[in-house]
Amino acid sequence: MRTRGDSFAGLSVALITPFKDGAVAYDSLAQQVQFQIDAGTTAVVPVGTTGESPTLSYNEHEDVIRAVVNTAQGKIKVIAGTGSNATDEAVYLTKFAEKAGADAALLVAPYYNKPTQEGFYQHYKAVAESVNIPICIYNIPGRCGKNIEPETIYRLAEIPNITMIKEATGSMDQTSSIIAKTDLTVLSGDDSLTLPILALGGRGVISVVGNIAPRDMINLCNAFDKGNLKLAKEIHYKMYPLCRSMLSLATNPIPIKTAMKILGRDSGELRLPMTPLTPDEENKIHEILNQCLTSTT
Repeated sequence: MRTRGDSFAGLSVALITPFKDGAVAYDSLAQQVQFQIDAGTTAVVPVGTTGESPTLSYNEHEDVIRAVVNTAQGKIKVIAGTGSNATDEAVYLTKFAEKAGADAALLVAPYYNKPTQEGFYQHYKAVAESVNIPICIYNIPGRCGKNIEPETIYRLAEIPNITMIKEATGSMDQTSSIIAKTDLTVLSGDDSLTLPILALGGRGVISVVGNIAPRDMINLCNAFDKGNLKLAKEIHYKMYPLCRSMLSLATNPIPIKTAMKILGRDSGELRLPMTPLTPDEENKIHEILNQCLTSTT
């Protein structure tokens, strides 16, 4: 069954934001985008959680979106992170992303202020009605403090340009209910749950691990779409330890930036309040990379 945002099916990668000497390293950022273009990734997602968006200034947020769009040049889709817990700010950033040439916008649920379900609805409705590009809801109660309940998602699905949801509740019941009652394109928000969500009718993943292993995640999605469940399960279990470690060892994006550094990819510095892993934790990343990335990805 086709879903509303099927052009964004497959692998989207939540990009890291590289920093050098406290500033955004735009040359390194361009290299990250080109890496994903070369891999055949569907879309890149700048200035999300993985991109340390809470630490970026307004000007940096805009500049990163603009830089990624300019590097993409239509060779890869761009889903710009434009979420905020202030609706006016989310509207402003989403309008900017549309003007800059982004193909869609990803909006995390308003965090900290914990709106009512009606507040969630009115927030997303206001943003969606301010632009023409597709909107992807990002539901991650573990970070935002409150769940966007399925009944609210059903209402939001009636708004034409709300076409996708990044599902990071960890609840297969919630995922099932959204897929059963809407035509939204459901994208996994947890790498380790990509295969289970595909099995329920999801259409892909917005991935952290894709920063270092995009072809594995693409192959997983493609194998499932072609009905090769044996191969899809093999890739899932091969990548599972890496997917889990990117979330369990420390707060995202600390582990993925560490992994990229180990692999010789220029991930740059972390920006406070994010801090580096301990030597023991970094050794664990080494071990997991050796276990999971046994071939060129």
